[in-house]
Amino acid sequence: MFAGTVLADELPTTVSAALREAGIAPRNVAIVVQAVDAPQPLLTHNARLPMNPASTMKLVTTYAGLELLGPAFTWKTEALADAPPANGRIAGNLYLRGSGDPRLSQEAFWLLLRQLRARGISEVGGDLVLDRSAFKLPAHDPAAFDNEPLRPYNAGPDALLVNLDAVRLSLLADSERRAVTVIAETPDQNLRVANRLKLVDESCGDWREKLKATSNGDTIELSGVFPASCGEKALQLSPWPADVQVERLFRALWNELGGTLAGRVRAAPTPAAARTLAVQESPPLADIVRDINKYSNNVMARQLFLTLAAERPASTETARKRVNSWLAGKGINIPELVLDNGSGLSRVERISADGLARLLLAAWQSPVMPELMSSLPVAGVDGTLKKRLGDSPASGRAHLKTGYLEGVRAIAGYVLDNSGRRWVAVCLINDPRARLGKPAIDALLGWVAER
Repeated sequence: MFAGTVLADELPTTVSAALREAGIAPRNVAIVVQAVDAPQPLLTHNARLPMNPASTMKLVTTYAGLELLGPAFTWKTEALADAPPANGRIAGNLYLRGSGDPRLSQEAFWLLLRQLRARGISEVGGDLVLDRSAFKLPAHDPAAFDNEPLRPYNAGPDALLVNLDAVRLSLLADSERRAVTVIAETPDQNLRVANRLKLVDESCGDWREKLKATSNGDTIELSGVFPASCGEKALQLSPWPADVQVERLFRALWNELGGTLAGRVRAAPTPAAARTLAVQESPPLADIVRDINKYSNNVMARQLFLTLAAERPASTETARKRVNSWLAGKGINIPELVLDNGSGLSRVERISADGLARLLLAAWQSPVMPELMSSLPVAGVDGTLKKRLGDSPASGRAHLKTGYLEGVRAIAGYVLDNSGRRWVAVCLINDPRARLGKPAIDALLGWVAER
């Protein structure tokens, strides 16, 4: 232990006081603080205790992705046919084959279809066949985690995931009419919105919790209240299974492009003899990792986690084996590590503060450090930390991944202190009152930044 090491029970005074104020027992908190150039930590507290890390688990997935796949890695989504088109017509089926692209957005999907139209194709005489065979997964229950099946973060991973399986609605407060206008932004010929929202004179605050969304067939029903002070807000929902989402978006966009589909939409593998007509390539992994970490995107993290599997079709188990093998090859031994889906949206995933700290120390020495570092939210500046730590000494000086679940508060990343020295800082709280742990975490980060 080098000079200045803090013993396990000697938490910084400001941190201890904040924990007492929140009613959080120190035994439910794990902390590691270590300079990136130091052989030993400055501060440890319950460092090797297995904890639920919430979304800080994304650090494992994204760092593994950058090293195993490379920052320039891309996913490809292909359009294929049984036979070459003739006179603008595909006589047989059109196949859409996915590879797990986490960011196959509505715009990217439109570009894929636009490629077909640019090649003179306007008619599909057979079926639209969705090939999602790159992943082998059990049936997904979007209500299983928290009984909120329409929340976008509960969408399941899918080899042909289009637009994150989400529909975007815009809510506009109309004070003159004392009403809420709802606009469906995502193209869908059959979507109906039953708008039962009431406009109220309240602070905007956590407006999303003030409304309820349900779906039944083609209809999305909105009820509850929407504060006039919110003005306009975007509401993202995931009302359909992935295959239904692809069908609805395909039919709308293909129709807008002047195309027709004679057959039905179904799922099946692509025949080996099918020929490629068009390919849509994703942005590079370095960009994808920024989306995952800056905005803590669970669905994209799960897509990346499955992509890490060494074989196809990929499964959660084969992805888990690849990550564990990668860690062992780097000499990072985390015996308490429990990987579920790699996103942190899990009740069973576990890691220790020591494990996360050693991962971050290894990442600091990695060739992909710049990509990982730049993907993390900057305190008081952007991502999930844009409105946090703005008045802290850590503001603008800390790159940190946040984590939040019921009963869990977490943060992990890098802090630059006043002397220009970089520190790894990890704090995990697993406590029924964890939601009140933010001041303690912020106090810890301020203490590191002021060293």
